[in-house]
Amino acid sequence: MLKTTVKLLLAAALLAASAAAGLWWWSGQPLALRQAPLDVEIAPGTPAKGVAQALVSAGVETPAALLYAWFRLSGLAAQLRAGNYEFEAGVTPRALTRMLARGEESLLSLTLVEGQTMRQWRALLAATGGLKHDSAGLEDAQLMAQLGRPGVHPEGRFFPDTYSFAKHSSELALLRRALVAMDKQLEGAWQARQGDLPIASPQQLLILASIVEKETGQAADRPHIAAEFYNRLRARMPLQTDPTVIYGMGERFDGNLRKRDLQADTPWNTYTRAGLPPTPIAMPGRAALRAAAQPSDSKALYFVARGDGSSAFSDSLTEHNRAVNRYQRGRP
Repeated sequence: MLKTTVKLLLAAALLAASAAAGLWWWSGQPLALRQAPLDVEIAPGTPAKGVAQALVSAGVETPAALLYAWFRLSGLAAQLRAGNYEFEAGVTPRALTRMLARGEESLLSLTLVEGQTMRQWRALLAATGGLKHDSAGLEDAQLMAQLGRPGVHPEGRFFPDTYSFAKHSSELALLRRALVAMDKQLEGAWQARQGDLPIASPQQLLILASIVEKETGQAADRPHIAAEFYNRLRARMPLQTDPTVIYGMGERFDGNLRKRDLQADTPWNTYTRAGLPPTPIAMPGRAALRAAAQPSDSKALYFVARGDGSSAFSDSLTEHNRAVNRYQRGRP
């Protein structure tokens, strides 16, 4: 009786070892996919058996029981993570399981460009596939409240960068990342600022950086443009910068800025109002923040576009008028 039991146990052990060896071999073979790449969504809280079934339902052409058996043999069954995954042709059960255990989700990316406005960014987000558009329908004030910043104007408050995100990620979550990133960038710029700048808060630095961003054609001009605006603030001269007027016009701006537009008062018209406008006028990038914090030592009070993307700076109105005649009117 004992001998028979031992023989049965040995046979069972050999059978189990043989099955495990076969399963190990199978785990290294490419899986058949209904299509490649194959997108699979694993819902939060899905157990290993449910993950196997979800994979098969999505288009992994193998028995769910076989996948589940492999998950258990691999020792990773309890570590499989929810998320959105993309599997390429040739993926093996072994590689697939590692991806699920590491949470290597399929990532998309979106570039939020410096110099654009919140209105432009929201239109871009709405048109971006792969995002859950949970900010759609929210007014700007409602959006900022959802992000934990009630009463804060959204313009300029989000950092321009390229953001990676998993498919079906929250639009609000992406904006929250950009909001926190700008907090860090602005704090760094404020801490590194020159000590004699005529501004009283990080918000004022952000406003000026946004104007620098919109006025700059060539990167090398940023610190000089920032210096020109600071010089005007010190001299109590109006900033007289066209991008602020354009921002205040909103959707009424048709691409042409006319004399009557410069004379039409809005809170952002720096021809009719002294000092900085009440909010930023765009999303400034890192270089514009740095220029606003550390302007050049230029004494210029005026600048004009040369026509090649760069600007000509002048310390006096007489010099400026000569530059305007030369670069804008084609006169010597």
